[in-house]
Amino acid sequence: MAQRGDSDTGGRAAPPSAATLPRALLPALCLALALSPPVRAMPPPSSPLAERMNRSRELLAAASASIHRLKELGTLGFECTLEEVDLEDITKDKTNTIKSCLSQDPGTGNCPALERSTFDTSKCLQAIYEDLNAYRAELRNLGDQKVLTTIDEMMTALNPMGRSAVQALPGAVPTSFQERMRLCSILHAFRIRTITIGRMMSYLTSPESSL
Repeated sequence: MAQRGDSDTGGRAAPPSAATLPRALLPALCLALALSPPVRAMPPPSSPLAERMNRSRELLAAASASIHRLKELGTLGFECTLEEVDLEDITKDKTNTIKSCLSQDPGTGNCPALERSTFDTSKCLQAIYEDLNAYRAELRNLGDQKVLTTIDEMMTALNPMGRSAVQALPGAVPTSFQERMRLCSILHAFRIRTITIGRMMSYLTSPESSL
């Protein structure tokens, strides 16, 4: 079964005990706790950090809208809810946000955490770029130009000298049930990863990131 590497815990309620969580969800809990500073100092509107923050919000909105659109149109032939699929992390064997932005040594705890003393901003941002590149390749067949455009804009904000924009392949939504299930899984995994990316951008604009 594919892991759910990162997730959106949402809300302000006290988090559940790590002992009660599936192992695959533990990185998500750590990330949510690590990236929730009480006060944020927003960067100037024209700064690279501000642009990345805005692009990360657009990423989440585009990913959510794409899933909603598939449900409304009945394109996949099923609801495509998070509960229906085992999430496939297409970045698990590559440099990715979870590996590069969080400590991989849980120590005496149960999950990885953001180590401010060893946090490498450049490495983390590069990993986010690589994640987006991987998802862009997978989602090209979806035919959703809005998703591809927001991915490209975020990648450009991270690396202005990066690749040129990718065009969607028209009418290429998969036809077999297994392929449609995989597309649903990847879309949900992408949405969850955009939440993680947004939290990283939020952390990088906070005073805590410079401590």
